[in-house]
Amino acid sequence: EGEGEPFACTMAARLSTIMLFVRDFPRGVQFFRDGLGLPVTIAPEDPHNPPFAEVNAGSVTISLKASDNLANCSTGYSPMLQFEVDDMDSTIVRAISLGGALDGPIKYPPTGKAACLRAPGGQMIGLFEPNLDLKMMQEAAAAQQQ
Repeated sequence: EGEGEPFACTMAARLSTIMLFVRDFPRGVQFFRDGLGLPVTIAPEDPHNPPFAEVNAGSVTISLKASDNLANCSTGYSPMLQFEVDDMDSTIVRAISLGGALDGPIKYPPTGKAACLRAPGGQMIGLFEPNLDLKMMQEAAAAQQQ
């Protein structure tokens, strides 16, 4: 294909699952279930495999897999999971009470509230509470222009 032409692709990859390795499996499950309020399905115990759970995060599944391997659980190279929440303050309180830790201050840009925290297993979690007043004003302005 020549320069500047779009790349032809027959099928795009689609993100369906993010796997996180956790050292403390029960605490990891509790954090996502009770701290972030996400539905969690724990796989039946299997003596041949480590504990495993799936977190329903909308269109993406977060798989939690128990691991004692330091490389698997390295917190410095964890993906960041970004969640939109309805109530930042109560979500932060629940997450911290279940072993999460704020990673910097809560920020207040015009678009809403934003915070980063680490889950008990060290994974980075981003939280965003949209400014609904701003969103409604933008929608109203767009409707007037039509």
